[in-house]
Amino acid sequence: MNLIAAPFANWLLLSSALLSGLLILHAAVRIPWFALTQDRLTGWFGASVFILGFWQMKASILPGLSFHLLGASALTMIAGRDKALLGLAAVLAADTAYGHADWGSFGLAWLIVAFIPVTLTQYLFTWAQRALPANYFVYIFVNCFVASLLTMWSVGLLTCGLLAASHAYPLDFLIEEQLPYYFLMGWPEGFTCGIYMTLLVIWRPQWVSTFNDAFYLTSKN
Repeated sequence: MNLIAAPFANWLLLSSALLSGLLILHAAVRIPWFALTQDRLTGWFGASVFILGFWQMKASILPGLSFHLLGASALTMIAGRDKALLGLAAVLAADTAYGHADWGSFGLAWLIVAFIPVTLTQYLFTWAQRALPANYFVYIFVNCFVASLLTMWSVGLLTCGLLAASHAYPLDFLIEEQLPYYFLMGWPEGFTCGIYMTLLVIWRPQWVSTFNDAFYLTSKN
């Protein structure tokens, strides 16, 4: 998931950098900065630092091929979509500054590990609130566990597809030696997010912007 710029065409790197820059700016503009409470800031900043630490615990195989937990779904549920996009941009920038990725592929990497997982998580959250019972276990299982599982699998498919399309690695090698690990990583990603969010909504629900006691614990709809 730590993409290097060399295998990718310049037009792809430039267009993804422009698109990601616009999306990050759009997210930053949408955040009500002066209305943020201390609890919301603590949850957002704390989770972002926690995710940065998780990203340092990775297994690297070959250049551009590495595995680590994402944390995108957890950050989305804690901080909301826009703050999650901004927080993951900061995490990716810090990780790149450490020398774990290339600045040239920053935009492309952010779209894969931040924008798509966060958007998918937000979509599932919106759908679950509309279509499923207002239940605490629905929140944990669907919005946290299942969303995290799907985001890891999506990142794996996109990463392998991009590397194959750019001829960085042979497609059969990626399918046999890379893609299966993403599917395996989906389970610890889901369990970690589910456990982490369970503890937060029990002990620090004020840090979680998407959790509402009245809706999930008292609503009968």
